[in-house]
Amino acid sequence: AKTTSGEHPLSRLWNQAKGHRSKIVAAVSFSFLNKLFDLAPPVLIGAAVDIVVEREESLFAQLGFKDPTEQLIALAVVTVIVWMLESVFEYLLEWTWRNLAQTIQHELRVEAYSHIQDLEMAYFHDQSTGSLMSILNDDINQLERFLDQGANDIIQVLTTAILVSGAFFYLAPNVAWMAMLPVPFILFGSFRFQRMLTERYADVRAKVGDLNGQLANNLTGIATIKSFTTEDYEAERITAVSEAYRQSNRSAIMLSAAFSPLIRMFIVVGFTATLIWGGKLALAGDLPVGTYSVLVFMTQRLLWPLTRLGRTFDLYQRAMASTRRVLDLLHTPITIASGEKHLEREKIKGAIQFHDVTFAYPDRDPILQNFSLEIPAGATIGLVGSTGSGKTTLINLLLRFYEPQDGKITIDGESLEELDMRDLRGAIGLVSQHTFLFHGSVEENVAYGTFSAKRERVLEVLDSAEASEFVDDLPDGVDTTVGERGETLSGGQRQRLSIARALLKDPPVLILDEATSAVDNETEAALQRSLDAISADRTTIVIAHRLSTVRNADMIVVLDGGTIAERGKHEELLEKGGIYARLWSVQTGEADAHRLSESA
Repeated sequence: AKTTSGEHPLSRLWNQAKGHRSKIVAAVSFSFLNKLFDLAPPVLIGAAVDIVVEREESLFAQLGFKDPTEQLIALAVVTVIVWMLESVFEYLLEWTWRNLAQTIQHELRVEAYSHIQDLEMAYFHDQSTGSLMSILNDDINQLERFLDQGANDIIQVLTTAILVSGAFFYLAPNVAWMAMLPVPFILFGSFRFQRMLTERYADVRAKVGDLNGQLANNLTGIATIKSFTTEDYEAERITAVSEAYRQSNRSAIMLSAAFSPLIRMFIVVGFTATLIWGGKLALAGDLPVGTYSVLVFMTQRLLWPLTRLGRTFDLYQRAMASTRRVLDLLHTPITIASGEKHLEREKIKGAIQFHDVTFAYPDRDPILQNFSLEIPAGATIGLVGSTGSGKTTLINLLLRFYEPQDGKITIDGESLEELDMRDLRGAIGLVSQHTFLFHGSVEENVAYGTFSAKRERVLEVLDSAEASEFVDDLPDGVDTTVGERGETLSGGQRQRLSIARALLKDPPVLILDEATSAVDNETEAALQRSLDAISADRTTIVIAHRLSTVRNADMIVVLDGGTIAERGKHEELLEKGGIYARLWSVQTGEADAHRLSESA
């Protein structure tokens, strides 16, 4: 169903929960029936008074029970049945609402997380991890609390108001208006408070998102905080955002806490008016004593639950603020959509071509303009250049993390926009300079994405990635738990596991993005020896600052300012004496040696 952020959150939630509407209707019905039988005791008390006072003239006598004792027995039977039905419907409403709350909470969280995964990378540049975690946890939990408690409260208050008002005007219309006198003021105050609370709770949800964002950011960067001894500074920052959250909550609490005491003052007016005016009519004989007792009890049953409206509206407004944030996330448009054309992995050759591609990151100058590059199938291509020259951008575009503003990219002649996203990314193995390992064993991390891989194959790729030696030295070998983000391993060890993970995937296209940036010279030399084996029968793109990593590539492309400044083999580029030659001389120390000889 189509929804917009302009709609009321409750309407949007109803559209979102279309698969559970029958259960919602059932839950509402159980709440109504429970309250219906819950309101019966005052009527039964009135009937008991009627039997004692009127005897053979009572209501039960008119139903055929002439003897007062028989009337009391009949009343007792009705009372037991009413209490049993109230208990049955209370169980049903509790069971239905709670399970409904848990189910909707679960489905919303899974759907929201799945939607986040499908959003383009640009979206995450504008969002903090903590803010998204706040939506997936706090906001969805807030909605669950409302469905678990608040929804039933609202339905039962409405049921009470309708049934009791109807009974009042039926039994004693000349007294009913006095009991109803405070209701308009209560309702006006309730809706007024609701509008005032809406903005305050929206601010509360925003503030908790800021707090979670700062906490997540600090916990992720705890090593940096410790190394720069900024613990006091960060503690002050957390104190500041936490205090902003506290003050935002205080503003909402100050308003919501005033609701019940104010409503209570209106309630006492209606109750005392019924007590006095109804009592006078009963003393004068114009109102049956049994009816008077029913009215007194019913006034209390009508007006007293309204004191809970403050708590219920408080819960409701928090839930609506959270619902708006969750559904706004769910309806964030996916701007990079998957194509429908499937790639047969076995038939992919890996010929890649960039056709006049122009690309700029949001709110930045273009980093690529009319860029064209052809990478033959099975070739090993090195991409080098200074920071910001566009090397990693080419990889982001190839994986469709971003979409070019102009031009197109093809693989085996097929435009990436037309290809199924999973097939495209399944055909590309990426070893990023920012290695991420999950909390789990070495084997689980290497086999991530290739979950059916046998241990023998895992050991083979570990050997190819020059990782077998250090893995064998770990306490439990491939069964050793590496800790969250692989913090128990060195940077070079994490990168070697990342290379092994990509090799196990066995993709037609392999991308090594600064794959040797965190390894020592000895490990780099070992990886260089195995590069020929790694790149065999597949298209390999190697991005490197260390030019020794790409010296054996079939072609080296030198990028400068988003354009191709030079291209060729290692020896050809050295002979040209251009950018590549200067970089090579700096890295090998020849430039320094030359300057030293001149100064001598």
